[in-house]
Amino acid sequence: MAKLYFRYGAMGSSKSANILMVRYNYEERGQYAVLLKPRTDNRDGEHEIKSRIGLEAPAEYVDEFLKEISETWSADSGEYRYHGKKVDAVLIDEAQFLSPEEVDTLSDIVDFYEIPVLCYGLRADFRTRLFPGSMRLMEIADVIEEVPTVCWCGKRAQCNTRYANGKIVREGAQIFLGSNESYVALCRKHYKEGKLWKEDE
Repeated sequence: MAKLYFRYGAMGSSKSANILMVRYNYEERGQYAVLLKPRTDNRDGEHEIKSRIGLEAPAEYVDEFLKEISETWSADSGEYRYHGKKVDAVLIDEAQFLSPEEVDTLSDIVDFYEIPVLCYGLRADFRTRLFPGSMRLMEIADVIEEVPTVCWCGKRAQCNTRYANGKIVREGAQIFLGSNESYVALCRKHYKEGKLWKEDE
């Protein structure tokens, strides 16, 4: 039975590498897993997903995919084809940028089309508040799994800490795209203390 998955982790937990490996596993078995990302995520350029360890692959935009599904799906056909190929799974990177409505539509793909949907993304922002897309996934996903990573102290990192000029940023817009130059994953204690690096001890 198809399920809606939410696999979340702090920044640097290799979520993008994970999703690219899952896609490869489907391809290796002769199946088609559609790789998607929200249009908000433009760090790696258009239509591309890249991981910090060097893996990359072309991707489609979620909104374009969902628009085509709504226009072309036929329950009578028993399957959904995208770019002429039968869809065996839907994989979404940076799922925190999904709207709640998009998450609900993705759940329809699972429930009515019997296609598994695997969403990878952040659970919370730099203030430890849920993103709207992540909140909806936490509410309705069938399977919720953490992709673990660690703080500089070795403890579980769960806080996506935004920083500038060597100091934690605690106010600002929820969405601010960046990588290692703007964010670091910290445990809750060191997030509260504002200790970005081991040298701060």
